[in-house]
Amino acid sequence: MSIYLQLHPVTPQRRFIRQTVDVLRAGGVIVYPTDSCYALGCHIGDKAALQRISEIREVDRHHHFTLVCRDLAEVAKYALVENWQYRLLRAATPGPYTFILKASRETPRRLKHERRGTIGLRVPDHKVTQMLLAELGEPVMSSTLLLPWEDLPRSDAREVHEVLGNRVDLVLDGGNCGLEPTSVIDISGDRAIILRKGRGDVGPFDGSATV
Repeated sequence: MSIYLQLHPVTPQRRFIRQTVDVLRAGGVIVYPTDSCYALGCHIGDKAALQRISEIREVDRHHHFTLVCRDLAEVAKYALVENWQYRLLRAATPGPYTFILKASRETPRRLKHERRGTIGLRVPDHKVTQMLLAELGEPVMSSTLLLPWEDLPRSDAREVHEVLGNRVDLVLDGGNCGLEPTSVIDISGDRAIILRKGRGDVGPFDGSATV
């Protein structure tokens, strides 16, 4: 079985965060909490780990993976951000949103959408995720923990640990973080397009975000 670490709900153990970062840097696949639901994550530069996540999710090369970032400075490194897009991002982050943007040259080619050259990015509002990103010092390549035979993401990390077994290397239990995934907003063109209504108010993006 993979490693299972249960975090304190008020004061998460930093040694567990460091252990998780060590697993990421060693090429491992982790399960970790966010402000919407649990996610699968790996190091941004690890092709084999990304393939393992694709196999768990049973998705193809057209699937939009997400770079989970600490702040907008990291977002701007991996995406092309114009002024109107930056204003939207600044108003909505950190929060339960995934934004689709044109990828920059800093983004590895295998992480971009094959046809559109885009990448999903988000800045979550969750203490554990922020601790993890700060310790790692770079984004985590992620995908929602939605198993192919299920309609909703799992919210019980212990159950996830039992179900996935050795298909992941570590499960970081941050408590129940809900079943609703992020709202997905495509701002890669000249206006905002709501691709998925999830957690987070999509009202500000409904036709009002144009150049």
